[in-house]
Amino acid sequence: MKRIGLLSDTHSFLDLPLVRDFFKDCDEIWHAGDFGNIAVYDQLLQLKPTKGVWGNIDGNDVRQVLPKINIFHCEQVKVLMIHIGGYPHKYPQSVRNLIATHQPNLFICGHSHILKIMYDAQYQMLTMNPGAFGKEGFHKVRTLVRFSISEDKIHDLQIFETKR
Repeated sequence: MKRIGLLSDTHSFLDLPLVRDFFKDCDEIWHAGDFGNIAVYDQLLQLKPTKGVWGNIDGNDVRQVLPKINIFHCEQVKVLMIHIGGYPHKYPQSVRNLIATHQPNLFICGHSHILKIMYDAQYQMLTMNPGAFGKEGFHKVRTLVRFSISEDKIHDLQIFETKR
């Protein structure tokens, strides 16, 4: 079993005490893009092993270290992560092509600053957008997500919310 901490859209701001506390029992941290700068990634790496993708606001410091698209397995779950991904019935064509090609069990994206977790029956996958944990953007609530993966099961999903 792996316990995952998921966040996105930090935009150069990392509320380290809150992240450390909410992700303390996690094995890994996943960041769905818009780190803002490489210092955010480095701080997360000091807490836990960290996977991620670069987002549209990320500069070369982040883009040289992290991919645009990250496809990997966690336990028996195939994960596809990209920053700008949409959600069921609203994926851009390029994302639909990636999903059709790679057939993930779990699709993770950010960008919208809106926490949204939905099952996509068409592609038989869970879609997760953890919302935004930074202070930049229109969102009024900052959000973090944590969950477990055991073999091919995604379970024990929990959400943390705090005001900007």
